[in-house]
Amino acid sequence: MEEPIISVKNLTKQHQTAQASGISDISFDILKGNIVAILGESGSGKSTLLKSIYGLLKVDEGTVSFFGKRVLGPDEQLIPGHKEMKMVTQDFSLNIYAKVYDNIASMLSNTNVQSKHQKTMEMMQHLHIEHLKDKKITQLSGGEQQRVAIAKAMVSDTSVLLLDEPFSQVDALLKNQLRADIKRVAAETGVTVVMVSHDPADGLFLADELLILKDGQLLQRGRPVTVYNNPDHVYTAQLLGNAVVLSAEDALKLGVEVKTAHAVFYPEWVELKSTWNSRRFEVKDVYYKGFYEELLLERNGVTIRAIQLNRGEHKKNDHVQAAIGRFLSL
Repeated sequence: MEEPIISVKNLTKQHQTAQASGISDISFDILKGNIVAILGESGSGKSTLLKSIYGLLKVDEGTVSFFGKRVLGPDEQLIPGHKEMKMVTQDFSLNIYAKVYDNIASMLSNTNVQSKHQKTMEMMQHLHIEHLKDKKITQLSGGEQQRVAIAKAMVSDTSVLLLDEPFSQVDALLKNQLRADIKRVAAETGVTVVMVSHDPADGLFLADELLILKDGQLLQRGRPVTVYNNPDHVYTAQLLGNAVVLSAEDALKLGVEVKTAHAVFYPEWVELKSTWNSRRFEVKDVYYKGFYEELLLERNGVTIRAIQLNRGEHKKNDHVQAAIGRFLSL
């Protein structure tokens, strides 16, 4: 069995004793070359976990290992952080008065100037920023600065790239391109990526594995498609797919019987057609979403949401036949 590049065992780090904060008793392994996304709401412990992996925080209990060797904490070495890992934070940590080329090249020694130049140019090409090499950081957009920060972090043969909210300052238009670039660069270089994000789309788009955090606890981990389709908790379903959550009582009003507290399903699991188990709903509202519409449906005082791909087929105040094709008892 392949040895993990990073192994986290029973990791606990509490920032305040009066209230729950930080992380508690978290364990998982990361394989070399994988992209792992740590997802959760603000305050769930994502950044604490990332900083603990890097060795920036002194943990209360547990260990982080890099290829079986314990990662030292900030109190055990002169310069905090592991030498084979690099972290890109939300502020990018760039020299704003220097040129793009110089920011990236500054991470390499001058022992071989030709090699230094070649590595710098190759990394800029990986991230499509070679045309910016002579620009100062102050002249760049947020997305361009993000690319420079990633290139700077990766140019010195980094084994693990740690990204803390990498797309928080990037326009929606550029997000998908930057996500795709990170995925491609990881595949081309073999770097392992550990990313923290509050946006589930980042993890679903990019990751080989998701870690779902809530109140410092690791609720669920697994491949994105598995975690999305089979969430273990209501929180996971709401975080990843804006799920509809009904109490057992409300679910029964729609003909759905569960033996647990909630019936949970995604809007795309609602079938807008007449079948043996469909019910009559009133369309209370229609939300335009581009290539599809989201319908707000109501029956017996209970509202659910459904996806309508044939835009305009059902309008507000219409009555439609709908069935909840699949649901989870959580």
